[in-house]
Amino acid sequence: MAQPGDILSFAEMCMLEGKMLQQGMHFRSGSDRHSVILMSRQHGAKYADGIAEDGKTIHYIGHDAVGDRAKTLDQPLDRISGTLTENGKFFKAVEEARQGYAAEPVRVYEKLKQGIWVYNGLFSLVDAAMSALERRKVCVFTLSLVGSGEPASDSGSLPTEAYGRLIPTDVKLLVWQRDRGRCIACGSTEDLHFDHIIPYSLGGSSLDVRNIQILCRTCNLKKSDSIQ
Repeated sequence: MAQPGDILSFAEMCMLEGKMLQQGMHFRSGSDRHSVILMSRQHGAKYADGIAEDGKTIHYIGHDAVGDRAKTLDQPLDRISGTLTENGKFFKAVEEARQGYAAEPVRVYEKLKQGIWVYNGLFSLVDAAMSALERRKVCVFTLSLVGSGEPASDSGSLPTEAYGRLIPTDVKLLVWQRDRGRCIACGSTEDLHFDHIIPYSLGGSSLDVRNIQILCRTCNLKKSDSIQ
């Protein structure tokens, strides 16, 4: 089970979810107990996904229609066949939550750079709206941070700290560049994680590059043991 801050390749992310994540929105299907969203805040990203100042709320832009005129059309909730698009499925989940059903759990992954992704954590889908943008309407989904997701069952899992807010994208990028994409303790490039030097639960900041470092799973577990 991934923990917030885990750094993954595309293949590792797909393996975790048990499916090929070739699109940005994946509403739960079959035995899935959650949905999946892939977001990007890179310069030139296709959609303008945003993170609120509280560091706990994501505003995710839905997906366009298919075809050459997609960018000029309102983002669709259903297809010509009458079935729901992924936009429509997420909208329906919000309407059901308003009627008293549980909010849809969504795992959110963020593209850090080509081939490199970060697990941002488990979110609740709390709102959906159509918003005007450049003479058309787009879907805007609001997601609120819950935490890491289901507790991991294996003893070799990373500790789940109180995860109070997202590490901003620019901080992740600066830390990735500074630490050269490897564990600062042993130099490993496998099983990496964005780690708070002073845990958030103890007052450490997610906004300060100096409080974030890259550790591998083994070194992160050793650090946790020394804190305890």
